[in-house]
Amino acid sequence: MSEPITKGTKRSASRSASAKAVKKGRQRATTSEPARAATRRKADKAPAQKAAKTGRVIEKKTARAPRSAQLKKPQTKKTARSTQKAQAVRAKKTAASSTAARVRPTLSAEAAALRAFERAHKEFSRGRFAEARDLFRALIEQHTNVPEVAARARTYLAIAEARLRKDNHLPRDPEALYDRGVIELNRGQYMAAQEMFERALKRQPEAAHIHYGLAATRARLGSISSALESLERALNLQPSLRVRAQQDQDLAPLRNEPDFERLVFASR
Repeated sequence: MSEPITKGTKRSASRSASAKAVKKGRQRATTSEPARAATRRKADKAPAQKAAKTGRVIEKKTARAPRSAQLKKPQTKKTARSTQKAQAVRAKKTAASSTAARVRPTLSAEAAALRAFERAHKEFSRGRFAEARDLFRALIEQHTNVPEVAARARTYLAIAEARLRKDNHLPRDPEALYDRGVIELNRGQYMAAQEMFERALKRQPEAAHIHYGLAATRARLGSISSALESLERALNLQPSLRVRAQQDQDLAPLRNEPDFERLVFASR
């Protein structure tokens, strides 16, 4: 009869122990779930707090920037004036450099145009109107950017062309050309007279009186060296012309020249 009682007590003790274990597990589960939730909340709050802190730091930094800008000293009137003066000086320098760059090519072009004009005028003064015409035409085409020199060249070009158009109406005989040259010389048309004398010399190069007329004409035109050459040629061909040369007013521009004294007053 004792055995069944002990078995019942053992079963009841085991059942109570298992019930206790279940309760403890439930209690642990109930107690662990809030702890886990709390840890999760802390973990979620940590980055949010960090982000908030970093955002505050950035806001503080951005808020400090205007303060540093405000700490800069404003420009005074003196500094403003000095900067304005510096800018004005720089503007003047740049303007001067640009104008200098513009003036340089203009001066070089003008110098080239003047040299070309001198060459053409030299041929014109010698009565070589065909050569002068070609040179004046080339000058006008190449130096249109120098209007003053080009305008003078057009004037001489018109005269040269007019002289060349008259060639068909000129006499062919050297004496007739010489007479025509004397007429033009007395009229004061020295360029036309020079042309007539030079044309006559082409047909009669050893005529002393034609060389003498050419010397007088060139002296009137101011061509001193070429006038002395023509006078020397005339006196070598006909020494008796020295007496005429001593009193000739057309040779007055040559009287202060040492070569004139040597040629006219030399003893023969």
